[in-house]
Amino acid sequence: MKHIHIIGIGGTFMGGIAAIAKEAGFKVSGCDAKMYPPMSTQLEALGIDVHEGFDAAQLETFQADVYVIGNVAKRGMDVVEAILNRGLPYISGPQWLAENVLHHHWVLGVAGTHGKTTTASMLAWVLEYAGLAPGFLIGGVPQNFSVSARLPQAPRQDPHSKSPFFVIEADEYDTAFFDKRSKFVHYRPRTAVLNNLEYDHADIFPDLAAIQTQFHHLVRTVPSEGLIVSNGRAEPLHEVLDKGCWTPIELFGNQAGWQIENVNEAGGFDIHFKGEPVGHVEWELLGEHNRMNALAVIAAARHAGVDIQTACEALGAFKNVKRRMEIKGTANGVTVYDDFAHHPTAIETTIAGLRQKVGKARILAVLEPRSNTMKLGTMKAALPQSLQEADHVFCYAGGVDWDVKEALAPLGGKATVGQGSIDSFAAAISDFAESGDHILVMSNGGFGGIHDKLLQELA
Repeated sequence: MKHIHIIGIGGTFMGGIAAIAKEAGFKVSGCDAKMYPPMSTQLEALGIDVHEGFDAAQLETFQADVYVIGNVAKRGMDVVEAILNRGLPYISGPQWLAENVLHHHWVLGVAGTHGKTTTASMLAWVLEYAGLAPGFLIGGVPQNFSVSARLPQAPRQDPHSKSPFFVIEADEYDTAFFDKRSKFVHYRPRTAVLNNLEYDHADIFPDLAAIQTQFHHLVRTVPSEGLIVSNGRAEPLHEVLDKGCWTPIELFGNQAGWQIENVNEAGGFDIHFKGEPVGHVEWELLGEHNRMNALAVIAAARHAGVDIQTACEALGAFKNVKRRMEIKGTANGVTVYDDFAHHPTAIETTIAGLRQKVGKARILAVLEPRSNTMKLGTMKAALPQSLQEADHVFCYAGGVDWDVKEALAPLGGKATVGQGSIDSFAAAISDFAESGDHILVMSNGGFGGIHDKLLQELA
């Protein structure tokens, strides 16, 4: 049994690799600085040994055949320097996955600045509902599956074989300290979804054009017998495809391809393809962004052989991903939500989706600017507009180097900035809240367990 030790195992991607490797028969261990749900609980349930910290001493305990290095690992970390100095075998997570799992599968990759996790989860579920039993690796935990990653299973149509399909969230972030290409160039999808494209990841990309170059590299890997499903409303994606494309393209979100029509009050909608009605979706998700995600999924699933009606039925049974408008609890008439939104566009669409659900009830937006891009302040000018639809905004400024109060000044008295402990911040929010309010917490991290603290304060 080969042993892999994963540096940075606590991230959703590397944790997913751990789950897949364990299922494939590898001995798996790993390390990370901090662990929090859902990955900590998933790794514990799998019986995977996790070492806390990036010290070199762990290499004596975990003498692996290869060290799989995540992009959280940097030069200067003791464990990284020891691996290099001792000449130990190492590989990036995306390359390990490509060589050990993806190379003999029909890969369906979901790329884009926003919605990758939700869209990949939808796509995996539609294939599952159709009996195709795909493998998948997703940057979150789809509630239809309860795990973030698995190998392909036996399809309903042929229980003695394994599914050829594998759905992956195709991230544009860099691969590792020794491989600065985007992760998704390793995956070589046969079906590629290009959901949207905006400037993000200011810590590694100088401008939008640099990200477009990486998307062009992804497009170059899609075979001519494959399919690219691209957002017809996203001009930056049109520019990417104009750089060169050798694959059939289906657009969604405009009249040339897949289109949303006749949205009803419950969020259901008709689907048209090239101007003709082809299906109808009734589901629990809200917001135009989720309807756009659904169009992309129906197109991609159709390429894999799923008929449109089956895909629509599957979407009706789709349960959203954990940390995507997830209700954490209600206390004294106040509902607390958890959401992963951290880019201004995602923040704006998330608030809009909740507004559609709650009507005129008060929305208290609670934001932690935690991503690398947010910490750099690159998106600070766009924050006030993205938060405008909330009735009040609480922003936690701990660990941020820019002036949060100044950035949120356009919101006037609607904004409160906190810099003390998470406990005192939660107490201030609780004191402000009234019965009937909806507290929307947005962060791409654990936010110091603020959700539970809020519910305790409100009780």
